[in-house]
Amino acid sequence: MIQLLFQGQIVLFTLILFSLILSLTFHEYGHGIMAKYFGDLTAERMGRLTLNPIAHIDPMGLLMVIFIGFGFAKPVPTDPRNYSSRWGVLFVAAAGPLMNLVLAFITINLYGLGLLLGWDLFEGQAANNFFIFLASINMILMVFNLIPIGPLDGHYILPYFLPGKLAHMYLYYNQKYGSWFLLSIVALALMGVPVFNYVWELGQWLLSLIFLF
Repeated sequence: MIQLLFQGQIVLFTLILFSLILSLTFHEYGHGIMAKYFGDLTAERMGRLTLNPIAHIDPMGLLMVIFIGFGFAKPVPTDPRNYSSRWGVLFVAAAGPLMNLVLAFITINLYGLGLLLGWDLFEGQAANNFFIFLASINMILMVFNLIPIGPLDGHYILPYFLPGKLAHMYLYYNQKYGSWFLLSIVALALMGVPVFNYVWELGQWLLSLIFLF
């Protein structure tokens, strides 16, 4: 992403960076607020139950976003032992991607409404870039985090939909090899192999489904 700066596209770089930070912030906040709903106050006690991006930014993750266009935020700390229900793990994991879906829905439809009503704020290329990038990034984050490998949110969700024995087997192998598998996929993407094309295409297709205008 840093190549945008070298190309003199400072405004576009700033819009994308802001969109990524905002999206990651809402994602982590979603985990924290759902954990609190299920009785775990760990995130709140550690100052992570906030929409202040500074609380969620991981320096290394932010540098990765800037230099390679792919990064991460600090995971919100939770303690499943405090959950009031066995479904807590499922809902806390799903809350992050769900928050991205909600943000994408609001963003793309607010933009569509603004164009329909002819509001000046929504006219021009800058507005188009911001709202489309923000909505797209959130849909991509949702799809990516639902992949059930490594530490991604999907690996907490999938076992709830598998028979008991298969769920235990999946958890065992994901714990042993999942992170390496995820790192291998990321490495391939950085080398130019279009492994995330399906994530992008699925995200764009889902975005078209939630656009009401």
